[in-house]
Amino acid sequence: MSSQPSLTRRSALIDRVLGGIERVGNKLPDPFILFLLLFGITAVASTAMAWANVTVQLPGTDEITVVKGFFTAEGLTWFTQNIGVNYLGFPPLATVLPILLAVGVAEKSGLLAALIRKAFGSAPRWSLPYAVAFVGVVGSIMSDAAFVVIPPLAAMVFKAAGRHPVAGLLGGFAAVGAGYSTSLFVTSLDALFAGITTSVTQNLPNAGSAVTPVSNYFFNVASALVLIALAGFIIDRILEPRLGRQGIAREEILDDDAVLVPTVMNTRLTDTENRGLFWAFVAGVVVAAVILIGVLLPESPWRNEDGEFLPRSPLLSSIVFIVFAMFAIPGLVYGKITGSIARGSDVPRVMGQAIKDMSGFLVLAFILGQFIALFNFSGIGSWLAVAGAGGLESIGLTGFSAVVAFVLLASLLNLFIISGSAMWTLMAAVFVPLFVLLGYEPAFIQGAFRVGDSATQVLTPLNPYMIVLLTMLRKYEPQAGLGTVIARMLPFAVTFWLAWVGVLSVFYFFDLPMGPGNGIMIPQQ
Repeated sequence: MSSQPSLTRRSALIDRVLGGIERVGNKLPDPFILFLLLFGITAVASTAMAWANVTVQLPGTDEITVVKGFFTAEGLTWFTQNIGVNYLGFPPLATVLPILLAVGVAEKSGLLAALIRKAFGSAPRWSLPYAVAFVGVVGSIMSDAAFVVIPPLAAMVFKAAGRHPVAGLLGGFAAVGAGYSTSLFVTSLDALFAGITTSVTQNLPNAGSAVTPVSNYFFNVASALVLIALAGFIIDRILEPRLGRQGIAREEILDDDAVLVPTVMNTRLTDTENRGLFWAFVAGVVVAAVILIGVLLPESPWRNEDGEFLPRSPLLSSIVFIVFAMFAIPGLVYGKITGSIARGSDVPRVMGQAIKDMSGFLVLAFILGQFIALFNFSGIGSWLAVAGAGGLESIGLTGFSAVVAFVLLASLLNLFIISGSAMWTLMAAVFVPLFVLLGYEPAFIQGAFRVGDSATQVLTPLNPYMIVLLTMLRKYEPQAGLGTVIARMLPFAVTFWLAWVGVLSVFYFFDLPMGPGNGIMIPQQ
């Protein structure tokens, strides 16, 4: 009898904390306006520093960098001549857009949805939590569509198996959101992060190995496996039993005022869809075999001058093409067999839809490109890096504790800045040069950022998909509020954060490679 008041007080506390976060977060402007303001602040600061003749010398070099002001003759002419170059030269555009076109073919043809339905439908009852966890964690391959597709599908599968549908709904959302920055597969997010990191490091001396879409692959695979196991365990042993104790309905409670009903998707594939999956798999194997044969030939042009692939080679520079081919060709085959891509004109149509879905990013990329370009042009990034590295060294915070502090800061900022690309653009401009000066590989710092970028995004009301989830949840629990969702997401967020930092520490202390050609520390020259 005493547990109910305790639960009520706990929910009230969560709601108060959540309300405070929401009020603070709502005062933040739209990401475009935010970076426009940051551009203005950087412009003013750089001008003041230029007038003060501020200079910086990067450790290990004899070159003196003079901070350049935006509101000077040099700065203004640089900007007016390069506004288009700053935008089109924004590295993520060159990597994300081709991959986006290919993923668009795989998604719009129905291939990705069919793979998810196949994974769910073939899972036995006891393994459903782990199947949901697996599909959710690797679901970032579908980009934001995973937030909308996976949770209601998981609820439907749980219900069909006699398990609590709300456990599938919430577990699917938690696995997608809290594990969004990692996957067993290379995704467009890998290309996006790598492009942003490269845009920051291209003017840094001795910045370590080049960062590519696979620079965090080993770390991503290890992280994904750990998070999948944890998510499945939490769904099975914590979330679902608690829902039963609370008496949450297992059937949808119809409400005349409701405006959204979760889409019901049939997990049983048709013969045509199964045939499409089979031939798409065959196509993927053929593409992989052709690429493998091409790169393994002794005189392969994809090897470097030493006949190797690491640390740099045409092969590693061709990752975007490889990912493009592995998505586009099986997607085309599946679409042709199932009829979702019936004519040649359907191909540019589905690609256009994929670009349309990312139109918001293309607009945001304009101001991101200007911000990064000004940061590099002015030299403020180098000055902040040297000053920050000196500050950390002066207080003895240069080891793994500095990395954990960086992850914690990213986790807190993630409550207010939901866009991973926007937050990494902001943080990479300052922290990548700083940690490079401390001897860390940019790929390692990028991997550390992934932890903070994902784990806490299921806790913030600024996540628009949180509202979509709440609408779905209210079909079973009409009185549910955002505090309800946050309370049920907390076990995932906290456990994921701790475990993910644990994985990062294993890579750090055992000096394991983060990906092909990318380690923890920059090799000494």
